[in-house]
Amino acid sequence: MAAPADAGVDGEIRSQRLALRSMTAPFYEAVLAGDRAAAESALGTRLPAAWPPVSERRSRRWLGMLREDPERGPWLARAIVEPGRGEMIGHIGFHDRPGAPDLDGIAPGGVEIGYSVFEPFRGRGYAKEAAGALMGWAHDRHGITRFVASVSPENAPSLAVIAALGFERVGEHLDVEDGLEHVFVRRI
Repeated sequence: MAAPADAGVDGEIRSQRLALRSMTAPFYEAVLAGDRAAAESALGTRLPAAWPPVSERRSRRWLGMLREDPERGPWLARAIVEPGRGEMIGHIGFHDRPGAPDLDGIAPGGVEIGYSVFEPFRGRGYAKEAAGALMGWAHDRHGITRFVASVSPENAPSLAVIAALGFERVGEHLDVEDGLEHVFVRRI
């Protein structure tokens, strides 16, 4: 499958092995409706065997954010696609557009990154590559110099990814959904 026709300039980011495709309102609507074919068409790639590829909670949240402000699209979740495989292997994105008020104290004007690589594709460096590509896009195209990541102290693979990307721990917080998280910042 090819990238969707509306991918646009910021709709797809490429790295050496990956394509990061914006997950659009039609994609989330199809996921929430349980329509796998429509979701694959909207994303322009095959979805993994495990359905749905994004939780209902996240799909509803991200769809609501897009409906509230469509200009957020490039900053929100993207499918991590391995083009040679032609399949979604995870997702990555920023929690919101630059300058979210909750980041003012640690990274004014910055963005918070989050990512997940699906189980069969872990351990291949995809998270590091995707995060590097997304942060590179935000820096090179939009001048973002501050990045935040919040990671559970129990998540050794993710802690290794952010360490390899040059993040430094600046504190911790208690997330309502995820529990204790260490907070990291990287300045470029």
